[in-house]
Amino acid sequence: MVNNYKKGDKCERPWGSWHVEEVGEGFVVKTIAVNPGAQLSLQSHEHRSEKWEIIEGCAEATLGESAVPLGKGETVEIPRGAVHSLKNLGPDILLVKEIQRGGILDEGDIVRYKDSYGRCSGNCHCKVRSEMA
Repeated sequence: MVNNYKKGDKCERPWGSWHVEEVGEGFVVKTIAVNPGAQLSLQSHEHRSEKWEIIEGCAEATLGESAVPLGKGETVEIPRGAVHSLKNLGPDILLVKEIQRGGILDEGDIVRYKDSYGRCSGNCHCKVRSEMA
């Protein structure tokens, strides 16, 4: 198992930010904040599955060819290898709890197919920084 996250890691993205809340053997829990009108890239992961739970706001999750509206307390499961995205439909910041599970948990496991912010395809990385001493 490879897990390159540490509790407290944070990353700013063009669409908002994420923060690692918990790390364990084969899993990572993040809080994701998506700015109003913003969306994550259309992407997939070879080594992990994800589960999103909406904490605050309303969203549209794309999973394959389907677009699913999600409100507070609703969840969506994203199988390993599935093409997916998430868009904030509301006027306020969208807060999402993301649970990643897999044998390799790393930002390098992102394959981008479509991105509103001009980022590359393939293994794109965000410089992860830890707020923990």
